[in-house]
Amino acid sequence: MNPSRTAARRAALNHIPAQILCARDYEFLARQFIAEPSYAYIAGGSEHDITAEANLRAFTERSLQPRLLRDVRDAHTKLNLAGLDLPHPVLLAPVAFQKLSHPAGELETARAAAAMQSVLAVSTLASQSLESIASVPGVYPWFQLYFQPERAVTLDLLQRARNAGYRAILLTLDASIQVPSFQALRAGFVMPENCLPENLAGYPAPVSPQPEAGASRIFQGMMRHAPRWDDLAWLQEQTDLPIWVKGVLHPDDAVALRERGITGLVVSNHGGRTLDGAPASLRVLPAIRKAVGDDYPLLLDSGIRSGMDVFKAIALGADAVMIGRLQVYALAAAGALGVAHMLKLLCEELEICMAMSGCANLEAVRRTRLFSTPSE
Repeated sequence: MNPSRTAARRAALNHIPAQILCARDYEFLARQFIAEPSYAYIAGGSEHDITAEANLRAFTERSLQPRLLRDVRDAHTKLNLAGLDLPHPVLLAPVAFQKLSHPAGELETARAAAAMQSVLAVSTLASQSLESIASVPGVYPWFQLYFQPERAVTLDLLQRARNAGYRAILLTLDASIQVPSFQALRAGFVMPENCLPENLAGYPAPVSPQPEAGASRIFQGMMRHAPRWDDLAWLQEQTDLPIWVKGVLHPDDAVALRERGITGLVVSNHGGRTLDGAPASLRVLPAIRKAVGDDYPLLLDSGIRSGMDVFKAIALGADAVMIGRLQVYALAAAGALGVAHMLKLLCEELEICMAMSGCANLEAVRRTRLFSTPSE
């Protein structure tokens, strides 16, 4: 990071930047604090960024309807999520390598999550150890797990999370292959030496599968260790923690996971960072809600930039949402204070939408009909 960015960060850490008028402003301000190749990596999806852009566009395709003479003086945003009482429906999604945005990385994000009583999902690929993140006072952590090539390593990560006080496992299943964004490649992004997957330090380095001559580099190579249904069954036998699954886009997968006893699902395309060309998470949400029923816990991530987006996600079937890129943009601009402020802005923006739409609680939002926005 160049000296001007470092000086700007030091100046911002103790106050909210004056340019921030709404939650999404952090996205635009962050560019001043993050090295350009790193910003391209964070902002990009995979390959041509088709899905990453579709996630944003999907939220513009629905509009809200104001209602008159509704009493919302006792309104609130409280919810019970699979037995967990929360003051608002905005959770922090697992985002890897947060030292790209701030020297203290996930430790600052954890402080913000604790201050705002938000669940924090910690990535397997965090740049701080899962133990140090869980030790932040007041944090309520979930551990996001990637299956490792060796079951012994996966099991050790599970046990470490259990011992450190993590309250749930968030299993990501849609990212066996991650193709980088051409935008990041053209920017010359290379992971800095001081930004490593701290939770995997000390384990034997996985051996890259080498397919036999004439075999596919993809099918017999990259996908050799991709998880299957038997891996999920094995995992369920290894822990008493609730297991959520992240990366669900097909109703049939959602039903199969529910029937196998998974606690809840995150409807997600990984922020557009896996299969480029996959549908926007918001577009498939209603079909998944219909498939799993009204009472099964569903979260939505990918593309949320405002409290209005949160409202639309809940109206289309989500119980709550997870915020990914916005948290690291806010982290870059103002550390823990910025992440907490971003969450506060999202909640206030949601409350404005609820008040103007006559919704006194999140159940009323779930019953709200959204309208398709005509194409220009």
